[in-house]
Amino acid sequence: MQIVGNIDSTIFRNPENGYSVVNIFYNNKKITAVGTLPEVYEGQTLELTGEFIVNKKFGEQFRVDEYKVIEPTTLPALEKYLSSGLIYGIGPVTAKRIVDEFKENTLSILELNPLKLSKIRGISKQKAIEISNAYNDMKEMQNAIMFLQSHNITTNTAIRIYNVYKDKTIEVVKANPYQLVEDVDGIGFTSADNIAIKLGIDLYGENRIKAGLVYCLKVASEKEGHTYLPREILISNCLEILKFSENEKDLVNKCTEYLQIEGMIKNFPFKGEDVCMLTKFYYQEKYIANKLYKLSQNQFENNKINFIDGVNFYQRLYNIQLNGEQTDAVLSSLNEGVSIITGGPGTGKTTIVKCIIELLKQEKRRVILCAPTGRASKRLTETSGMEAKTIHRALEMNPTEGEGIFMRNENNPIDAEVVIVDEMSMVDVSLFYHLLKALRSTTRLVLVGDKDQLPSVGAGNVLRNLIECGYIHTTQLKNIYRQSSDSLIISNAHLINSGKMPVINNASKDFFYEPGKDLITNSETIVDLVTTRLPKYFGYKPEDIQVLAPMKAGPCGIDNLNAKLQMVINPYYSGLEVVSGFQKYHVGDKVMQIVNNYEMEYVKHEKNGTTQTGNGVFNGDIGYVTKISPESGELTICFDDGKECVYPQGELHQITLAYAITIHKSQGSEFDCVVIPLVPGAPIIVTRNLLYTAITRAKKTVVLVGSKQILARMIYNNYTAKRYTLLKEFISFAFQNKDI
Repeated sequence: MQIVGNIDSTIFRNPENGYSVVNIFYNNKKITAVGTLPEVYEGQTLELTGEFIVNKKFGEQFRVDEYKVIEPTTLPALEKYLSSGLIYGIGPVTAKRIVDEFKENTLSILELNPLKLSKIRGISKQKAIEISNAYNDMKEMQNAIMFLQSHNITTNTAIRIYNVYKDKTIEVVKANPYQLVEDVDGIGFTSADNIAIKLGIDLYGENRIKAGLVYCLKVASEKEGHTYLPREILISNCLEILKFSENEKDLVNKCTEYLQIEGMIKNFPFKGEDVCMLTKFYYQEKYIANKLYKLSQNQFENNKINFIDGVNFYQRLYNIQLNGEQTDAVLSSLNEGVSIITGGPGTGKTTIVKCIIELLKQEKRRVILCAPTGRASKRLTETSGMEAKTIHRALEMNPTEGEGIFMRNENNPIDAEVVIVDEMSMVDVSLFYHLLKALRSTTRLVLVGDKDQLPSVGAGNVLRNLIECGYIHTTQLKNIYRQSSDSLIISNAHLINSGKMPVINNASKDFFYEPGKDLITNSETIVDLVTTRLPKYFGYKPEDIQVLAPMKAGPCGIDNLNAKLQMVINPYYSGLEVVSGFQKYHVGDKVMQIVNNYEMEYVKHEKNGTTQTGNGVFNGDIGYVTKISPESGELTICFDDGKECVYPQGELHQITLAYAITIHKSQGSEFDCVVIPLVPGAPIIVTRNLLYTAITRAKKTVVLVGSKQILARMIYNNYTAKRYTLLKEFISFAFQNKDI
């Protein structure tokens, strides 16, 4: 519904995200309006779109979805408007003098003829200009936001756009709305295209087609992990999003040539087909290949050490026996320029890493351990006995320089003789590129991971490409060591990975199967398991249990399961609730960061009493809501690695509830207990390695919920989505001293 009212007073305004709580006179009654109302002041008249709600703590409120500012026209409203704090230096007395002098022309004088203000006592010519500038800046922001709202852009998104372009907002959007796709988080091609069409931009114009092509390549990298697309597929995808027929194919083809000339993409023939790739991926994959060649060619002939005696001492010290492949992994890691250790759960990867670290310590070598995520680095610290860092932290990320810029690079390399990277299957092309840029040519690089896990969320298939190229020394671990006689998790994971049904034994202490009925009943079973049965029989707290689902939608998708689990585990009762999209957040909720935010500030309270500050939270980080500000709607979240961050309402799109998460988001993490719904789905989604990845996330307990038919279908489905990458070929060319 729409209401029109005059602002009486502002209770709270957050200038960072525009969230306001204001009192408004509507129908001769004072009501409280809450929502994103940036730069609104007493005396203004607002046209608000939203609905009346009842807040348990604050009573009746009007929740604002959209707003429009109507300039004040009456003299009392003008006086209140100017004295509200809108313009620095104007108080109630000066405001009254201005309005008494200029009457209904007050605002036009401020905007168009500010020097006339100098006739008012206490206002110099300089101050008159400052008053006019402040007024015009405020009006400019309101005009920009209203312009965007008129093109169906939400207020929060409009604020993000304005924060990028400031006074150039309307100019940029009118000139090329497709620029929004490149510059503003959360703006996709469809949103930009709708604005463009409303502005009357030529549907067959060069800007629109080029934007469509670049967008298709970006989506292919972000959603499907491709670093390039065959030209035919790119053209076909672009025709679809532009809603073109085959008749426009030549026009789209021509625009790929323009993009190549402008340096946006690389287009070249390869193995009988034309390929198109974003320029950054072309240079990143090529750099990775050349740097790996340089590192591998440095065989350290003058620096090789015979570590056999050290390995034997380590075995006696810890009463263990390394087999041949494990010993080879240790020795190659210590003496090769680049080496890979890969194997499934329980095959001894952790034991090998600990042995490598121990031997390097004896030689007083500088070693750095790192992993892609905070959870993975925390686990590596626990298992290795040595502090591990996230790759971002090891590279000393510098958020002030923009996404992906690191202080450690070829001009300021990492101070280490050996760098060990765990959970390498999660590392995408861009992150690996930045890591290699920061390594000296004499640094040994040891990569550890499970090649059968799901590939990275980001673009590329780095670990598999490095193994398959045949040029990097790789040790494949096959023997299982870490498993007690009554444990089934590890053996069942290997059975599933080899295409066989798991052993389902009622006497098992760690691997359980719960027969399913329909999906709705299964979702209720999952809630009961998490909140009642597993805590009762194993003593787990709800936070020890993680639901890992194949997809977001459906009765057993994460959206529905999160809502159900939240209602039982952490219901709304305190009067503090923040709504963002379809999700509601309460203090105590388990949440996950779903995008990389390199600029998010955090505070970390160390055990020794010191406080660490920094920037950066990353896709997949899990934490808990510890505080909600009733005035601003801000959430304070403490993540598992100790980072405490404050989220304004405008940034809540970056988080989601995490009682249930997708299996893809669980990579690199371990949980005491995982509950996995077995759901029907497309063969490209419900696959063997998806199930294998989910099961290997559990430390103590696995529970499968659903039908054995779906379980069998997943295990026998060895489909692996093809990722278009050129890294493997670039490595081959680098080692053969050729060029593409």
